[in-house]
Amino acid sequence: MSEAAATGGSTDSGETTMSEAPGASVPEPEVPEVSDPSVTPPGFPYKLIATDLDGTLLRSDDSVSRRTREALAAATAAGAAHIVVTGRAVPWTRHILDDLGYRGLAVCGQGAQVYDAGEHRLLTAVTLDRQLAAVALAKIEAEVGPLHLAASRAGLDGEILVGSGYALHGSLPTTPLTDVSELWAAPLNKIYIQHPTLTSDELTEASRQAAGGFVTVAMAGEGIVELLPLGLTKATGLSLAARRLGMKRTDTIAFGDMPNDIPMFTWATHGVAMANAHVDLKAVADEVTSSNEDDGIAEVLERLLP
Repeated sequence: MSEAAATGGSTDSGETTMSEAPGASVPEPEVPEVSDPSVTPPGFPYKLIATDLDGTLLRSDDSVSRRTREALAAATAAGAAHIVVTGRAVPWTRHILDDLGYRGLAVCGQGAQVYDAGEHRLLTAVTLDRQLAAVALAKIEAEVGPLHLAASRAGLDGEILVGSGYALHGSLPTTPLTDVSELWAAPLNKIYIQHPTLTSDELTEASRQAAGGFVTVAMAGEGIVELLPLGLTKATGLSLAARRLGMKRTDTIAFGDMPNDIPMFTWATHGVAMANAHVDLKAVADEVTSSNEDDGIAEVLERLLP
């Protein structure tokens, strides 16, 4: 999917689209500047540092250590740009970026949203085809039985709907989902699914087998299995954001911890898994660093800095 394919949001039928957010023009994002994007920063081998949030940049208390902040600051001072790439949709990401003083571009919603954190503006967005999602849910439930559901509404302030039985991680703001029909009432970024007995790995595999031709199934953590627009991954949004910054995949080092980071690792020239990462991500990583609790990102950046 490309920015040239922008059509302005979802159709009445819920068709998946990519759209530029309203506005006559998109301002230059406030990110650490690289004087010439065609030139690798002197003394630092990458021009773009892409980091996942949960389990990667953030510690378990949602903070970023001083050491990691200083390592990122040194890398950006050397001319690289830092971009956050997260599975969280903008409403669940914005407060974290604001607390960090982050003002660059962020890729949110598993690649569905490119967000300008400095301007608090949504630059591009992809929505889920609700008709295909309904078919996918029916096929998955026919295979594994009833599911516990949640969903993320599209937009800067989209609600997170949480149905009965769905075990929410953290204390983020949500809206109760009392009737499943409410899922389809407005455009969605994604649907979250849980099963009463299957592990997240088992549910992910079963869902791909049952409905992989209708939606992308992503596993973003234990208890976090998501149904996304078909073909959408973190790499989709990262490639769009990198293009806006005048950078390429060969310029990029990426850090992550879960299987939903695999496409990002495949897209980037160098992928670094955290020590706490899922075994599937470690299997495709170029290297494994220390955990998110032990400054794994800083460890790598400090080694690469002159």
